[in-house]
Amino acid sequence: MSPVKRVRLDDLAAPRFSPEAQQILDVMATMAPDCPLDADALHARARADTGLDDFGPDDYRQRLDVYLAALREIDGLHAAGVVNFYGQLLQLLKNRLLLADLLTRHPEIDDIALQPPVVIAGLPRTGTTHLHNLLAGPSTFRTMPYWESVEPFPLPAEAGVEPDPRRSRMDVAVAVINTVMPHFALMHEMTTDHVHEEIQLLANDISTMFFETLGDVPRWREYYQAHDQTPHYEYLARQLRAMQFLRGGRRWLLKSPQHLEQVPVLDRVFPGSIVVFTHRDPVPVALSMIAMITYSARMHRSPVPVEQIAASWADRLADMLAALVRDRDTIGPERSIDIRFDDFMADEVGVAERVYALAGEALTNEARRAIDEYLAGHRRGRHGNVETSCEMFGLTEDDLRGRFAPYVERFLTGR
Repeated sequence: MSPVKRVRLDDLAAPRFSPEAQQILDVMATMAPDCPLDADALHARARADTGLDDFGPDDYRQRLDVYLAALREIDGLHAAGVVNFYGQLLQLLKNRLLLADLLTRHPEIDDIALQPPVVIAGLPRTGTTHLHNLLAGPSTFRTMPYWESVEPFPLPAEAGVEPDPRRSRMDVAVAVINTVMPHFALMHEMTTDHVHEEIQLLANDISTMFFETLGDVPRWREYYQAHDQTPHYEYLARQLRAMQFLRGGRRWLLKSPQHLEQVPVLDRVFPGSIVVFTHRDPVPVALSMIAMITYSARMHRSPVPVEQIAASWADRLADMLAALVRDRDTIGPERSIDIRFDDFMADEVGVAERVYALAGEALTNEARRAIDEYLAGHRRGRHGNVETSCEMFGLTEDDLRGRFAPYVERFLTGR
């Protein structure tokens, strides 16, 4: 077995790009005058692109205004970054238009009864993505590939077209990501058909912590944390019904770090859900997540204030884990389990067996074969690893350990 490649990110604060990546950013920059971060302009473009004009309940407009204001406050926001954010927000508005149109044409969607989903809740780098993809190997659960999470509802003119134009567009987007951020796959693999998180769907209601990972937006963070997320989880459930209507599926397998601080909301909107909480030493987890966020910041700003972002996320992660300690017992042991990363790595199939048993699903021979096939092709560290340290982010291990002590004591100390 060849040694795992170790990558040191020495250009986080002042990003360096390959000629190919710089060319992409330069082309994007030329588009900035036509991509204003303005609500009226975004709505007009979404209407023009879809031929539709009903965005659904309009409570999202205040949230959009708050987020747009937060984006405009980012220091060093470059022209390509403006285009990047414009494109993402435009897609969210188009998704709202397409969902409203679909529900108007097929009101029976709201009568679909969702089975209690199986939900994976854990910070990035705690095994969530690996477990998500492992459990998605068999056909037991309904999952969404990356392309579907970004464009869950087809344009009217593209409905039924094969090959699906949404996949083709995602192929292009992934190629751009891989060129501009060649080391991102070491931290979070993204491919067109990779199983993705429903946090992307929560973004369609313009209320999600996902926005915090896209840019340093303290104004948005404060607004988001001050509001009950129940209505937005209900909007998520409505989208899941619509996606089942379009592409089938029996029972959803979901996954997002956001659920760690929304356990009561998750339980209220998805009663009977089975929740798998994943745990790992939070210090290296925090450093890895901060590396991912500061590295991806090159997509929209320069220079990148690495230590400022790191300090902000140390606070944010402490808040999230404190919320989990407070709310974990909302869902009892008959519907939830806690999985430590090291235990998962030592017995991946055994963890799958535990999840299936808790969910009341039969782990058939066919399902076992699918899991084995996934594991055979997804050796840990096959892409390499990114080196991290407290020093590179202006943090200290003692401070982080102090912040995370209640979480560690609850979920990682002892057996």
